[in-house]
Amino acid sequence: EEFDYQVAFDIRDLISVEEVMEELNLGPNGALVYCMEYLLNNTDWLQDELDNFGDDEYLILDCPGQLELYTHIPLMRNIIDRMRMWGYGNTMVAVFLLDATFVADSAKFISGSLLSLSAMIALELPHVNVLTKCDLLSEDDVERTLELSSATELWGREQDRNSIMPANYEEGTEEQRRLEQRRRNRSRLTDSICQLLDDYTMVNFLPLNIRDEESIDHVLSCVDATIQYGEDVEVRGYEGAEVDGGEE
Repeated sequence: EEFDYQVAFDIRDLISVEEVMEELNLGPNGALVYCMEYLLNNTDWLQDELDNFGDDEYLILDCPGQLELYTHIPLMRNIIDRMRMWGYGNTMVAVFLLDATFVADSAKFISGSLLSLSAMIALELPHVNVLTKCDLLSEDDVERTLELSSATELWGREQDRNSIMPANYEEGTEEQRRLEQRRRNRSRLTDSICQLLDDYTMVNFLPLNIRDEESIDHVLSCVDATIQYGEDVEVRGYEGAEVDGGEE
């Protein structure tokens, strides 16, 4: 993978998924887990790389997108705990990225919200959720979903649109009854997930349009505010102004 920007350091200098797949005959997911476990066992490499930067420098750690690393396997949590031991505890924030195309499918959007909540609970870090690639959708479509007050309201709107049979669905064919029963079971499960999201009331998303400078600035300012980045910088006055502290 090639980056469109210069990276400060690259974990592939320590270990790479391609090498692990070739040497251990693992698939891409298994190789990625192996690489993260290897990093966890060699965190002195990560610490040495981080020590090359000053306390006031802004670092973005671009992490893998495999969700198991955050929600099922405590690898990322263990790495974060190590970084806390190194003194980064009050300066870290997790930014969860969800593809804006999920907005077009309410079930996928709710699933993405649940994954965000799972990562938030597992990592125990200040958390910012960002809806990426908003430039691929109309602004109205994005706002229509984000302005809803609850996941239950979003799923209720989907159900009103997609109900395929009336309440007396027993009168249909066997195949129709089977499909409708499956839909109702799925709906009950989704209702429970929506209720869980609403009970926590912690998941919301910031839309990000990379073609809109104001959108980028807004996301960055929210991330900065989460960790109070830059708040200890002294405000500088106009150099040409003269301040007279004496009494007249």
